[in-house]
Amino acid sequence: MTILIFVTSLLAAMAIGMPIAYALILCGVALMLQLDMYDAQILAQNLVGGTDSFTLLAVPFFMLAGEVMNVGGLSRRIVNLALTLVGHVRGGLGYVAIIAACILSALSGSAAADAAALGALLVPMMVKAGHDKARSVGLVASASIIGPIIPPSIAFILLGVTTNLSISKLFMAGIAPGLMIGLALAVAWFIVARKEKTELRPRTSAAERLKVLRESLWALGLPVIIIFGLKFGLFTPTEAAVVAAVYALFVSMVIYRELSLSQIYGVFVSSAKITSVVIFMVSAALVSAWLITIADLPGQVVELLAPFMESPRLLMLVIMILIVVVGTAMDMAPTILILGPVLVPVVVAAGIEPIYFGVLFIINNSIGLITPPVGTVLNVTAGVTRTSMDAVIRGVTPFMIAQLIMLGLMIVFPELVTVPAAWLSR
Repeated sequence: MTILIFVTSLLAAMAIGMPIAYALILCGVALMLQLDMYDAQILAQNLVGGTDSFTLLAVPFFMLAGEVMNVGGLSRRIVNLALTLVGHVRGGLGYVAIIAACILSALSGSAAADAAALGALLVPMMVKAGHDKARSVGLVASASIIGPIIPPSIAFILLGVTTNLSISKLFMAGIAPGLMIGLALAVAWFIVARKEKTELRPRTSAAERLKVLRESLWALGLPVIIIFGLKFGLFTPTEAAVVAAVYALFVSMVIYRELSLSQIYGVFVSSAKITSVVIFMVSAALVSAWLITIADLPGQVVELLAPFMESPRLLMLVIMILIVVVGTAMDMAPTILILGPVLVPVVVAAGIEPIYFGVLFIINNSIGLITPPVGTVLNVTAGVTRTSMDAVIRGVTPFMIAQLIMLGLMIVFPELVTVPAAWLSR
């Protein structure tokens, strides 16, 4: 009965167009009424207390860092570096998009920001070189979703806050799978682009490569600082976010000098607006998360999934299929906030390593960003490149299939995730 009330109230609120944050609060009220413990004071305390978190401070600072990097020239220099390395090979611009996405993911942690930057910079170049526009936009959209997988990742922060999983361990565990997703995209691009007759870019000289590398060193320094700082315990994820924001501001204003004082206000306002939406959503979700614990909703889900509990791989497959379906209708953040607190106790009860599950959970939610009709990254790339949604969906399909195949391999062979994660966490 509790599960029915939880799902019905949430879906009914969303069906009438209620914003996700308010739908989560309404869902919490419905649970309180069902448990006969409604108290507006408790509701308010949980709502306010949900934002009173040192860990959540990482979100606004990583948001700020991402905005600064796009405006301050760091993203453009990363793309230029990838161009000089592989831009001259057949289909090279596609590999540039994948390499640039992997590097940018270690800078911003936001798929939408990476999609906007790569779409504006690379798609016109790919079309001019003779690549099919829909396929080019599809590759850029698919590559951009590596952003939430490779640290720093706002998605991992949200999952860690709502499920009490170690954010540092999630960060370290996301590196290898993120690169594997990039490899899957490279294989898919090789297959679909090899028959295209495209104009090859001239090979850059060693001197030019050295010049571009020198210019991009400051941008490349940020992911190195963050990953090594987290690995060796020099700072927490929240402190890493502060380091990222300050570093990006310093490089953009002092080194590259592409961010002026007059632009700073706009950058801060833009990142604050995005942050306010995310934080309010987290606060509302934590109200439901508290009531989910009180109502023992995970225990009831365990009973429903009892036939699959003895086979961890089968359970993971069932859960991942569920998330794929949910991802077609719901954005990444609310999916994490709603399903994370419910599913993590379930997989722990089945004997599945929660960090491993958390990584696959985020990968699956990231793929949801390019699944129609709600895919956020699809809409971003369609808008930035002025491409119809039908064309974007057609272009993204082969790459989404490659990513789902890689996700399936990680379910069948958990060692692909757990072994690198254990090594990086030492």
